[in-house]
Amino acid sequence: MPELRKDPIHGRWVIIATERSRRPSDFAPEERISTGGFCPLCEGNEDRTPPEVLAFRDNGAPPNSPGWSLRVVPNKFPALRIEGELDREGEGIYDKMNGIGAHEVVVETPQHSETLSTLPLKGVEKVLWAYRDRIVDLRRDERLRHVLVFKNYGSAAGASLEHSHSQIIALPIVPTRVREEIEGAKNYFLYKDRCVFCDIVRQELRQRKRVIAENSGFVSIAPFASRFPFETWILPKIHQPSYEQMESSFYGQAAEILSGTLRKLKQVLDDPPYNYIIHTSSYPEQDRDYYHWHIEIMPKLTKVAGFEWGTGFYINPTPPEEAAEYLREAR
Repeated sequence: MPELRKDPIHGRWVIIATERSRRPSDFAPEERISTGGFCPLCEGNEDRTPPEVLAFRDNGAPPNSPGWSLRVVPNKFPALRIEGELDREGEGIYDKMNGIGAHEVVVETPQHSETLSTLPLKGVEKVLWAYRDRIVDLRRDERLRHVLVFKNYGSAAGASLEHSHSQIIALPIVPTRVREEIEGAKNYFLYKDRCVFCDIVRQELRQRKRVIAENSGFVSIAPFASRFPFETWILPKIHQPSYEQMESSFYGQAAEILSGTLRKLKQVLDDPPYNYIIHTSSYPEQDRDYYHWHIEIMPKLTKVAGFEWGTGFYINPTPPEEAAEYLREAR
């Protein structure tokens, strides 16, 4: 059983993932993801993954068989497990609990060579709907407090399989970074009686120096205080605190701007490794006037080293205004 342990100084929680246990010899430098050989996520290999918890099928094929356009399956080597009780307890000054949660893999396409930047828009929209459906389902579990959706693309970004996929992890606590962002937004709202993300959207659309792309529902920007070169945020133009509470019509618009932004990054940066994360409200407090869901995309172009770890400062060699200009011009 995985275990959650709390750092008594910083208040952050760490997952001790016993089921992913590694010996010292297992920590050799990673090599590039293999592009050949067996892939458990390809169509026809459904028996090599845990049973699916969601699938989109157009031909009425039975579960866990070929004929799908998207599948969601439990991670075979989960960081957290859905079975069991939290069993919160203290050990002297330390706090810990069982690693209860969920860890799922969203297999975005049956085709091994397709990526999120090459999928047709309907395919990208299905991925976004799958996120929504799984968040709604996981939020029914009263033990859980936050659902994190993220994608690791490329070995340098942490992907262990080449086949296009993303992940969903549901947690029994609100992570420190999420709590800090929510509290920062709340403090801004208490001071100005406005959502800080809405203010960002309004100012960026007015100044247009850091706007990368937009459509009727969304805008992608290079944020003013970008931590990394070509860091990109995608934000709804209207206030929406929770991703899964979007109206149905917005998922197509979200797919359009996500797909277009990823294509621009691919063209300008030669298909870089990247991470993206959906930032959405924790719960049970979902209907917030002060929080605004968004997607953050971080290309892996530089390394986080001693200065960053020691101070929390980031050194970004590419001004966001220049990054936005490069990306705007890409087609």
